[in-house]
Amino acid sequence: MKVLVCLNIPDAGINRMKEAGLEVVKWTEDLPMSHEKLNAEAKKYDALLTTSNYKIDSDFLRDNPHLRIISQYAVGYDNIDLEAAARYGIPIGNAPNAMTDATADIAFGLLLAVSRKMFFMHKTIAKGEWQHFRPQANLGIELKNKTVGIFGLGTIGLEFAKRCQGAYHMKILYCNRSRNQQAEKELNAIKVSFDELLAESDVVSAHCALTDETRNTFGRKAFEQMKSSAIFLNTARGAVHNETDLIWALKNAEIWGAGLDVTDPEPMDSDNPLLDMENVAVLPHIGSATVTARNRMSVYAAENIIACYKGEDIPYRVI
Repeated sequence: MKVLVCLNIPDAGINRMKEAGLEVVKWTEDLPMSHEKLNAEAKKYDALLTTSNYKIDSDFLRDNPHLRIISQYAVGYDNIDLEAAARYGIPIGNAPNAMTDATADIAFGLLLAVSRKMFFMHKTIAKGEWQHFRPQANLGIELKNKTVGIFGLGTIGLEFAKRCQGAYHMKILYCNRSRNQQAEKELNAIKVSFDELLAESDVVSAHCALTDETRNTFGRKAFEQMKSSAIFLNTARGAVHNETDLIWALKNAEIWGAGLDVTDPEPMDSDNPLLDMENVAVLPHIGSATVTARNRMSVYAAENIIACYKGEDIPYRVI
């Protein structure tokens, strides 16, 4: 089996595939391939290890129905047309739970940064604006005993909730399709409706997958329902929130602050007004950016392809 790895990912998974007898070629340029180049290159290979940088749409799948598997170097797979993949009989794998702790840490870090306006205050030093003590300037908020509402309480949301409760004794609310019995047992988490989550939470944190149902969930109507003292966090996917509506909500004090590791579009424009707001912290989608998480993602994505090669069940199969 010949495998094309579409981006310069860590060698942990590459080496594992080679040890299993696969022929692996890795794209090592800093920039991803163009869509046209990927389409042309994929025709030479049996398997594709891809990333969310690439849109694996129906046209690409129509042109490459020979692929025996596509394995995603990520937990999310909204860049892949699953219906088309199923139509052409191409199994899709991903790398779930590889970045759980890393992403939960980023969400928790953003919460702290927003609550104390850390990003903005750091910039005042660089601008030479730190001159004297001002007792009532740039005040933040304390988090102890507040309520955090989690939209999409899966593995990452659960780890984030543990950090919130462990550090600040926060009450945990969540909105899910199904109950999370582990969270209810370990954290006394309470399942509520979306409207209740918005109205009762001091912090609302998005940890859901991006689907047609969750796209633009956090728009003007949702922000109007939140407390004016609330913090909004998104470490899921940028399109879960409407960025124009978020800017409006912050400018009009509908909510107190926001922390984002994901934006829409990505990358964010350097003149985006969110970057200059004192109560906002934005990161360039680095939720999985630890050595441990990125190596684990590489291995999990590789294990899907190795299993396909051996005729075994794909361990992290999406479809």
